Amino acid sequence: MKAFYGDLRVGILGGGQLGRMLIQQAINYNVSIRVLDPDADAPCKNLCDDFTQGSLTDFETVYNFGKKQDLITIEIEKVNVDALEKLEQEGILIYPQPRVIRLIQDKGLQKEFFKQNDIPTAPFQLIENRATLKKSALKFPYIQKLRRDGYDGKGVHKVVSEADYSTAFDKPSIVEEWIDFEKEIAVIVARNDSGELKSFPVVEMEFNPEANLVEFLISPSTLPADIQLEAENLAAKIADQLKIVGLLAVEMFLTKDGKILINELAPRPHNSGHQSIEGNYVSQFEQHLRAIFDLPLGDTRCISNAVMINLLGEKGFEGLADYEGLNDILKMDGVYVHLYGKKFTKPFRKMGHVTIIDNDRQLAIEKARKVQETVKVKV
Repeated sequence: MKAFYGDLRVGILGGGQLGRMLIQQAINYNVSIRVLDPDADAPCKNLCDDFTQGSLTDFETVYNFGKKQDLITIEIEKVNVDALEKLEQEGILIYPQPRVIRLIQDKGLQKEFFKQNDIPTAPFQLIENRATLKKSALKFPYIQKLRRDGYDGKGVHKVVSEADYSTAFDKPSIVEEWIDFEKEIAVIVARNDSGELKSFPVVEMEFNPEANLVEFLISPSTLPADIQLEAENLAAKIADQLKIVGLLAVEMFLTKDGKILINELAPRPHNSGHQSIEGNYVSQFEQHLRAIFDLPLGDTRCISNAVMINLLGEKGFEGLADYEGLNDILKMDGVYVHLYGKKFTKPFRKMGHVTIIDNDRQLAIEKARKVQETVKVKV
């Protein structure tokens, strides 16, 4: 395959930390990576072979960038799909496929897909605006999610009573039943163009209650084997029905009565797979490359217990980033630091992550708590 000789021109839409970690793996395959991102100082800028500053949602910008590539992939879903469809028609390989990106860009279409394919998910309704929210048949409390452009907890509004109508989103949304879940879990699955499909083991997640994004992740899960198998099978079913090429991250709720409900999908490397760099035989980033190059998929088994912590910008601090406590945690065994190359911090911005590896699961968790207490991203 010419990817191994540096002749394959791969374009990534998005230049953030996911693209950065994808490039770090792509170096091992001699792949020429080009990046499009609106931020002149994007984390990928100094790692890629060619960097273009420009909008990911503008048709002409995406089209003109894309026609110079052999293959295009994404690290963010908010991209111009019309341009990708035109490029696909002209023979450029786009993975994940534009039709998959279009579906996943819209949480309403995601939910309809789940319903049509008998995939368990929370009961929901589609609404057009704030006024129609008042006509919802769901009982309080429930969740309103913007159909488009929500991420990392943004675009989510909890409706506990009529008093919450005034602060609700006045845009097309879904409203879904509030799930009193036992645990949030995730499975990342990969599928290549030959139809080979492999799932990573289930991971358990804890969310920052204020920012509503993943703060703490434990791999592998210690849930009962039948629940883990069901979760992996559901993720595989979704990937197979979508016929996606690339990675698919499937976020799920485990209810208190042991049922699994699919929450959301992401057609790309995902925060719930960062621990795989040190914790699994193949990382999610290498697996994504293998999938889009139609290579044999790698061994997804866990090497060890792995706990991942997101390094978030501290509340109340905004400016040139300073990482307090790094020297202290680097004295600990099995601690791996990944900084994302972002110069400036702001509250809850993802600035990096730390993975803790240990054969003793409880010790890995204890070390992770210590890391969480020690490292602070300030200015």
